[in-house]
Amino acid sequence: MVTQQFEQRTRELIDSLKAICAAYGLGNDGNEFKIITQVFLFKFLNDKFSYQAKKIRPDLANADSWEAAIAALSVDDLDMLQMQMGPDTARLKPEHFISHLFSRQNAPEFAKLFDDTLRDIAITNNDIFAVKTDGGAKITLFDRVSEFITDTSKRDAFCRAIINKLGDFSFERIFNEKYDFYAALFEYLIKDYNKDSGGKYAEYYTPHAVAKIMAAILIPESVRGKISNVSCYDPSAGSGTLLMNIAHAIGEQRCSIYSQDISQKSSSLLRLNLILNNLVHSIPHIIQGNTMLHPYHREGMSIKKFDFIVSNPPFKMDFSDFRNELDTKEHQERFFAGVPNIPKQAVDKMAIYQLFLQHIIYSLKPGGKAAVVVPTGFITAQSGIDKGIRQHLVDNKMLAGVVSMPSNIFATTGTNVSILFIDASNTGDVVLIDASNLGTKVKDGKNQKTLLSTDEEDRIIATFNAKQAVEDFSVVVAYADIAAKNYSLSAGQYFEVKIEYSDLTPTQFAEKLNGFSERLNDLFNESAVLEQEIKKQLAGLRYE
Repeated sequence: MVTQQFEQRTRELIDSLKAICAAYGLGNDGNEFKIITQVFLFKFLNDKFSYQAKKIRPDLANADSWEAAIAALSVDDLDMLQMQMGPDTARLKPEHFISHLFSRQNAPEFAKLFDDTLRDIAITNNDIFAVKTDGGAKITLFDRVSEFITDTSKRDAFCRAIINKLGDFSFERIFNEKYDFYAALFEYLIKDYNKDSGGKYAEYYTPHAVAKIMAAILIPESVRGKISNVSCYDPSAGSGTLLMNIAHAIGEQRCSIYSQDISQKSSSLLRLNLILNNLVHSIPHIIQGNTMLHPYHREGMSIKKFDFIVSNPPFKMDFSDFRNELDTKEHQERFFAGVPNIPKQAVDKMAIYQLFLQHIIYSLKPGGKAAVVVPTGFITAQSGIDKGIRQHLVDNKMLAGVVSMPSNIFATTGTNVSILFIDASNTGDVVLIDASNLGTKVKDGKNQKTLLSTDEEDRIIATFNAKQAVEDFSVVVAYADIAAKNYSLSAGQYFEVKIEYSDLTPTQFAEKLNGFSERLNDLFNESAVLEQEIKKQLAGLRYE
């Protein structure tokens, strides 16, 4: 009950920040999401600092004002307090506290004070919280928020409105709650900012069901708590839904997260997700850049190999401006099945997922595992790069299986999708599941979406992990069987063909045969009448 009430209060805070943005002309503005997420993060870091400080020094919790008590500490005592907090907590000074800004809100040039405070927090914590680009530049934690307001005369009032919303409640009571709370909170926080905006590199929020299935199959219950010191990678990370799910399955302190995404917005959202989910130690591995052209993570000169890889890559987009740079000897080993050609028309339909898929296979450690969302057409294509990738997986015995999902599992795209599971250590049989008939269809705005129930999700996971054959749902096949069917990974092509037999008496058989004969005669008669009618119409046309 406390968690539900707290979650409601937090959502109200997010909504009130959106209302402030709307009141100052930034509703649905391209910069609104930056303001909302950065102000929210400012409060979160303040409250986490407070929580950690009071945990380390109970005397602060008993003080009339913990902020005043910290401000009264000596420089050495404050340094010691911050050292005891560990790397996940931002290093804050007394002048960084929300209460300090609240008390100064009537000062001249308050907007400048507000922005300077955020910037100083960012600079002080740059080594921990900055995201790098593939060129080595650092994207700091905070922008100058007030500068998104074009009318300079309104900036002070805008920042005052924000600071007055941040002191109503504290996150402190919730820091010991389960991470499920933060997953739901994060999804609500970014729900209006993580949609396809029609840009070149559009982001899609991966549905919870897909993320859950991927994590539960890669990290079954039987091995949870037994895995440690592993690397998890997503070459098209977006806001990090898939990475968060696999990190929770392994244990946040048992793994390191690596990612790359061309979108600066996605990289900033991923950073926020890591901070909310106790994964600050992985922020230095979050890279903003073009994974295909400039893969950042390396070991020496070679591309780094990972224990686990998850990805929901973009399926089709125009990458013609750098396509030929990829089709060179330098990248030949990575793109072993080839680089898609540039079509003469519909250039934006270039199959970029084929590049991501090959990059993922190339980036796996020996014995590594991966789960990748692919268009369902990939699993049955009869030729080309798709078939070449499937053949590579089968011939090299590195395929765990496929789950074909229901249509419209993504509300933002009508493309049917499947989840491809790669296991570089699987020398046994392969599991193919057809889950296309599961789920309930619901309206999601203008779109239709299919929702899986918890029982349906669990059925998919249990069937896959048990390598269980279920009639009209799943098959377990050998690599040789797959090769014999032109490397098709569609479960339906391996289901047994069922022929129903009925015992008939001679009289019943004669009646059925007579019925077929009569129906056939009727069809011939209808055909003859139609033929005469057509001849009449043609004769009339000739006469005219």
